[in-house]
This record gives sequence, structure tokens and C-alpha cells, in this order.
Amino acid sequence: MYILSSARLRTPIKEQLVDTFPEMEFYFANLMDEGKNYIHQADILITYGEDLTDELIEKAEKLKWIMVISAGLEKMPFEAIKKKNILVTNARGIHAVPMAEYTIYMLLQTAKQAKTLIRNEQDKVWNRQVGMTEISGKTIGILGAGAIGTEIARLAKAFSMKTIGYNRSGEKGSYFDEIYSSPNELPELFASCDFIINVLPKTPETFRLIGKELFITMNKDAIFMNIGRGSTVVEEDLIQALENKTFAHAILDVFEQEPLPENNPLWEMDNVTVTPHISSITPQYQERAIALFEDNLKQYAKGSTKLTNIIPLERGY
Repeated sequence: MYILSSARLRTPIKEQLVDTFPEMEFYFANLMDEGKNYIHQADILITYGEDLTDELIEKAEKLKWIMVISAGLEKMPFEAIKKKNILVTNARGIHAVPMAEYTIYMLLQTAKQAKTLIRNEQDKVWNRQVGMTEISGKTIGILGAGAIGTEIARLAKAFSMKTIGYNRSGEKGSYFDEIYSSPNELPELFASCDFIINVLPKTPETFRLIGKELFITMNKDAIFMNIGRGSTVVEEDLIQALENKTFAHAILDVFEQEPLPENNPLWEMDNVTVTPHISSITPQYQERAIALFEDNLKQYAKGSTKLTNIIPLERGY
């Protein structure tokens, strides 16, 4: 079995794969520009999912399984993959720890006015009137109650927060007090929460889902955070709501256009925290993704196709 990786895996991880699966043949490319010369003989491909095209899938004569070591799949050529009935799995769930930690950290730094305190320290200003608030006992709404959302809810419970989730199935997972499943219920969710955390993926159903009609329902002290996808938010409506002080603060890690252009007004707003799409970054990223791949590969080698995180090709996520 020939396994091609275009994911620029670190050397210890490559060595671990070779040692764990001596019966497999591996080729580790730095990028797909190199890997495309070998894709015609690959049975399995390890990729971040952003380097595949219809032409490459057509060239992959033997390819049976694509392991995407990220959660996002929006750049995958699914029509070409469907035609060849290639199995696709991803690394859904490995982002839960860093993204949940980012969420709590950002909520605390906003509630405790961290940016103001740091600025005052740099300017040698002794000001004990900085307006501190608490996150304990508040209500948090999490759009996307999957692995990441569930971990956020778990940590939120350490602060005695009420947790409300939103997902398409309506299934109430652990650590959620309530769950919503219909877009028609979102105004009620937005109105009832002190914090709205958007973890939604990019899909036809979520495209520009969050806009003016939802922002105007938020209370003036509420905080909106987007760590899902920029395409899920109507950015011009968000900017207008922030200009009008419709709600208190926005914490934004993802945007419609990335990098965020220097002339975008979000950079200059006092009631906005901008970070450069880093909420999922962790030194353990590749280790967790490859651990998932190894578990699946052991099953696949036995002839099983009951793998973890199989992506329905007709849905694409």
C-alpha cells in the first residue's frame, strides 16, 4: 500500500509512521508541487485539503482514501472525488482543546479589560477605575455544538455558566443545558445570551447566516466571537452593529477575506479584538491529527471502512 503525504509532516512524525507501519510504503512530499509527481501511484493521500484540484484527482488512478488533517474541507474538489468514490476522512475534533482555551482566554481578557490594563502599564498609568466584569454565571450560546463547541461548554461550566448550543441535529450533547436546531430559533438564542460563540463551518446553509437581524437582538453588554468561518457572517452588518454599539464587543479570528486588509475598519475599532486565524494553532496539532490517522489506518489495513470522521461526499462536510 502506497501512502503519499503533501502535508509537510515533521520528521519525528514521519519516522513514527514508518516505524509503526513497516509494511506500508510512504513518500513524504513537502508540498503538492512535489507530490503531484507521485499521486498517480498513491493508494492513500495525507493532505491539509487545500492543495487538491480536479486535475490531480483525475491523475490519482489508484487513490482510495484521502485523509485531511484539518477540519475545514471547503476547498476540496468533491465532485471529482465523488465520481471516483474516494473515501474522505478529516481531523474533526483535534481542534477542540486549543479553540476552547482560546475562547475562554478571550472572554476573560475582554471582561477583565486586558488590553486597557496592558496599555496603562506601558504608559505608567495607575487607574483603578478600569471597568472589570465577570464571566461567571453568565449565559453562553455556542453555534456549532460539535467537538469544539462541547469542549467550550465543558470549560464554561467551570465558571457556572448556562450553556446553550445550536446544531442541525438538535441532539443535546454533554455540558449543554439547552439546544436549538432551527435557524428560526437563532433570534431567541442571540437575545438570551451574554456571549455568542460562532464555531460554524462553511456550508451552503451557513453562508452569511449571521447578519443584522440577529445582531439587533443582542443585548448591549453582549460579546460576539467568531472562530468558525468568516463566510458565515455578513461582515458589513457586523461592522454597522459595532459602529452603532448594538452590542459591546466582537472577538474575531476569521474573516471574509484573509489576511484582513489593512483598510478594513475592524482594525481600528475599540470594541473589536482581531486575531489572525490562530485559535486552532497548537504544537500538538500534527501529533493529534496523525494519531487519528494511525487509528484509522490500522482499521483500513484490516479491510474495514468503518473509520472515524468519514465525510459524506454528497454533503461535503
